[in-house]
Amino acid sequence: MSKVTREQTSKLFTLSHYNDDSFESLKGVDLQFNNITFERCYFMQCDFNQSDFYHCQFIDCTFSQCNLSVLSVIGTEFDAVIFRDCKAIGIDWTKAHWPQFMTQTTIQFERCLLDGSNFYSLNLPELTLVDCRAHDVDFREANLTKADLRLTDLNLSQFSHTNLTGANFTDASNYQIDITANAVKQAIFSRFEALSLLEGLDIQLVD
Repeated sequence: MSKVTREQTSKLFTLSHYNDDSFESLKGVDLQFNNITFERCYFMQCDFNQSDFYHCQFIDCTFSQCNLSVLSVIGTEFDAVIFRDCKAIGIDWTKAHWPQFMTQTTIQFERCLLDGSNFYSLNLPELTLVDCRAHDVDFREANLTKADLRLTDLNLSQFSHTNLTGANFTDASNYQIDITANAVKQAIFSRFEALSLLEGLDIQLVD
């Protein structure tokens, strides 16, 4: 695997396809990546804050400890991509290119900051969102069947007409889910946090 360092950032604009490359410590605000394919590439401690990935393709790639805040992903495809320990706030994932029929989500997040992200109406079955902070994230009308949301802080995140069938919320926290307006059949919740599911039922709980 070849390595591209910060001093070689300009080389990212000269090729249309990268295979088995490692990109480390790249830094630059408002970088532009147009029609580039990254296959089996590894991004480590890169800062792509407010950058634009336009009609790019990421295949079997990993982002680790990267700053991807307010990243633009217009027309970009993510196939088997993992984000670990990344700051990925304010991303509108609805602008990316997603296969029309997808039986398993092609991205996963582990220990990431995802505040203010938008997944509205996306088909993301088996999405992995583990041990993340996902404040004020829009999951309305999304298909999150069998999603793995364990240990994730979902404070102020929106769920409405969301398919959460079989989703795993074990040790997730601060979620507000109206069980009359979302599909939650066979979903898994921790016993204490699950009490919040009763808030929309207009009932009283007593000791």
